[in-house]
Amino acid sequence: MEHKFDYDVVIIGGGPGGYVAAIRASQLGLKAAVIEKEKVGGVCLNVGCIPSKALIHQAERYQSLTEMEEMGIAIDRSNFQYKRVFNKSRKAASTLSKGVHFLLKKNKVDLYESLGTITGKNEVSLANGKKITGNNIIIATGSRAREISGFAFDEKYVLSSTGILMQETLPDRILIIGGGAIGVEFAYIMNSFDVEVVLVEVLDRILPLEDEEISAALTRAFTKKGIKIMTSTKALSMSVENGQVSVNLQDDKGRHETIAFDQVLVAVGRTPNTSGLGLEEMGIKTEKGFIQTGDYYETTVSGIYAIGDVINTPLLAHVASKEGEIAVEYMAGLTPPKRLDLMAIPSAVYCEPQVASFGYTEWRAREESIEFEKASFPFRGAGKSVAVEQPDGMVKVLFDPNTREILGAHVIGSNATELIHEILLAKTAELLPEDIATMVHAHPTLSEAVMESMRAAEGWAIHI
Repeated sequence: MEHKFDYDVVIIGGGPGGYVAAIRASQLGLKAAVIEKEKVGGVCLNVGCIPSKALIHQAERYQSLTEMEEMGIAIDRSNFQYKRVFNKSRKAASTLSKGVHFLLKKNKVDLYESLGTITGKNEVSLANGKKITGNNIIIATGSRAREISGFAFDEKYVLSSTGILMQETLPDRILIIGGGAIGVEFAYIMNSFDVEVVLVEVLDRILPLEDEEISAALTRAFTKKGIKIMTSTKALSMSVENGQVSVNLQDDKGRHETIAFDQVLVAVGRTPNTSGLGLEEMGIKTEKGFIQTGDYYETTVSGIYAIGDVINTPLLAHVASKEGEIAVEYMAGLTPPKRLDLMAIPSAVYCEPQVASFGYTEWRAREESIEFEKASFPFRGAGKSVAVEQPDGMVKVLFDPNTREILGAHVIGSNATELIHEILLAKTAELLPEDIATMVHAHPTLSEAVMESMRAAEGWAIHI
């Protein structure tokens, strides 16, 4: 039988949205191709999630030297070389990128290492002029670090998240503009390696999308570590002189302060990569730079889909992956959900203490006039947290006072990014707080704090 097109689906972008969509398509019997202009794995694997988590792991190990000294072990840190830490992060990224190459080959997905532009409803043109055709096309081109006025990236004095990941030396003093997930993660990394850190956030708290109590707890933890946090503050302008960056800061009362740094990291969000794809020529609609999509992530042009950071959903790797799966499952004739449930997406911030959440925060529930009750349990009430010297943190749950439905959960503390999934699984399975409260949890474990938070919701927490 002669096929009308080269492929059932052509995917532009080989990041966690694109490559996962391709592999899932292949599993479902669809012939798939991926076009990637740089390295497969995208920002996440090469200059994002993976290398940054490798740096965080090394930062934790470096900090553990202090605990060893408390045991009487003499440690000489004089030969510490950050370049070796950097090399470990690059090795992790390289290993996993090779792994994605292997997975694509194993699943018979063709990889074109090129820039791709949509030049027809079923056609993508490569940089060398070659054209490949697909019954369906998925745009999964991701995003890049967003610049702000007066702080253009030069990757020497003003760094993007990519720039800071790729440098082999540490500054003595750094300003981080932006108190979201990327900003607080790098604040933790830099502080752990003895860099003086000032963290500036234009809103009134760091991690402004998280629950207020969680933001306050992280602020206390960071302040205790020596990170200076300046909220309700804008970075207005900068100048470079004698190898120093002088930054003019202004607080919400109009007061100005100029502070000198070795470098500035701008971490104020990301911009979708939608230019140069042929969107306008195809009549694919965008809004504020994001591609508009309907059911199953189909754009305004039938047969062309968009997933991940190029659409206006949370800019998270796991969101892109799931959106890709939904799109190709629909193409294959399955009946997946029309869209991902945004209230069932886990958020994870990998600083120390870790932060994780899903669903409603108190502030959002109030905004939407959602009736809720809340319960929380401190980490220090779980014996394991004290035994492993990680007593700071809490598990907090919001629930409907009438139906008892779990509306949201928020965890700060050791292994929070792992613990959140027990509560999310319960939510997804339509379980109630009493179901977790009465389930036997191994002792001693940090997950006992999850159990106790649910017991608190039921009014009978034991260890508080």
